[in-house]
Amino acid sequence: MKKTLLCLLTAACLLTAAAKKPKLVLVIAIDQFRYDYLTRYRGEYHAGFDRLLTKGAVFTNARYRHFPPLTALGHSVILSGAMPSVSGIAGNDWYDREEGQHVTSVSDSHTQLVGGNGGPGCSPHRLLVSTVGDELKMADGGKSRVIGISLKDRAAILLVGHMADGAYWFDPVSGNFVSSTYYFRELPGWVKDFNDSRPAEKYRGVTWLNHKLPENLQELYGTSDESPLESSSFGNELVELLAERAVTAEQLGRRDFTDVLAISFTSNDKVGHDYGPDSPEAHDAAVSADRLIEKLFQTVDRQVGLDNVLVVLTGDHGAAPSPEVNALRKMPGGRILVTTLKQVAQAALEKKYGAGDWVAGTWDASVYLNQAPIARQKLDPAEVDRAAAQALMAMPHIARVYTREEIAHGELLRDDIGRLITNGFNVRRGPDIEVVTDPYWIVSDKPASHTSPYGYDLHVPVIFMGPGIRAGRYDGSIAVNDVAPTLATILDVETPSGSVGRVLSEIFAQ
Repeated sequence: MKKTLLCLLTAACLLTAAAKKPKLVLVIAIDQFRYDYLTRYRGEYHAGFDRLLTKGAVFTNARYRHFPPLTALGHSVILSGAMPSVSGIAGNDWYDREEGQHVTSVSDSHTQLVGGNGGPGCSPHRLLVSTVGDELKMADGGKSRVIGISLKDRAAILLVGHMADGAYWFDPVSGNFVSSTYYFRELPGWVKDFNDSRPAEKYRGVTWLNHKLPENLQELYGTSDESPLESSSFGNELVELLAERAVTAEQLGRRDFTDVLAISFTSNDKVGHDYGPDSPEAHDAAVSADRLIEKLFQTVDRQVGLDNVLVVLTGDHGAAPSPEVNALRKMPGGRILVTTLKQVAQAALEKKYGAGDWVAGTWDASVYLNQAPIARQKLDPAEVDRAAAQALMAMPHIARVYTREEIAHGELLRDDIGRLITNGFNVRRGPDIEVVTDPYWIVSDKPASHTSPYGYDLHVPVIFMGPGIRAGRYDGSIAVNDVAPTLATILDVETPSGSVGRVLSEIFAQ
């Protein structure tokens, strides 16, 4: 009798423990953060990373399962679990055949920017699937608060999905954190107050390592492509400060429903592109992130209690070593300009079909052809694609070239690279030609980039920390797609609609 009663009490305790959900899910994505940044600089981590590495469930072999490994694709995967082939996020940018124009993953001409100097806004309307935040809000009738923050619009928006209460990103024109009319007509008061304090101005003329930032504000903020502020550790400081403000002002984790705060540290990516992953600058960006994460943890602990918070940390992609650094190591590598891909495809089609504007655009390693001259000459689109692909394949250091017809019909090598390309290809939005370079060859004129299906671009950290999570090192191979269904299971909500990942049940405390 006593044994039976003890078993029943034990079972009840386990059910109670299992039913206890976190009050806050804190998702931290670090843009362009290779897994080996955790091991390379381990001795210098004494704050946030140290806490995660000692108290979290650390997956040492987490990888993305799609190509190309770009910011928009990575951020869309983290909390949806969906492959880009299903989510519709075909790249950071692409040529939309239905709209007949260049679009970004979050551009939305039906919205306006809020909090800046006006202009078109952004939204998640190109994302075809749900996120963990969406499922959480659908389950509790919208009571949960879901907020995304980053310097980049696509990072803030794609992490949190359609039903988010707000997504905020940095606008270099105004120097403000902004949003769009998709979410609300004007910024919440706490964001306005944050902007009114002009937090970015304190970095005017400040020296970072051996780089002196501009005194002129517009030069400091730069543009969406070139920003001295973003290309320093200081850009991440702004994201962390706004995240702290969000926790306090929105009372995140202090109600009867689980909230989600998803942030993305953008500066690591800009630093990596501008200086390379082996640079002192990239080193500093990683070590600085360690301190910033701990600073955020301390704020969350004061407001919510870390015992009530489930933390997930990952990266959106890795990065290739700079070709010049690899040359000194006697390793292979080099660079191919994206403009060269466009020129080669254009020249081949002009030679075969005559003068015309044949290439609509080339983004990273993806080539989009202009359908107007193809239709005008009544050409077979598949034949035109093949002609351009053959010319691109003849270039040095090109490993593979596939046309949209080959990808759509599964006519690829049946290996891991073929599967990565298939997973990343959306039939309606994908390119006409996908180019794969030799290992360590990058499609960029920058010191480093991430345009390949190889390990250095796909291998990122995945760490869970919080109530109900069994800390330790997990060496088995997982996909970043596994994060979303694991969170959905912990929160006891529907798995996001496009998710293909598995539940990482091995980390659940018994």
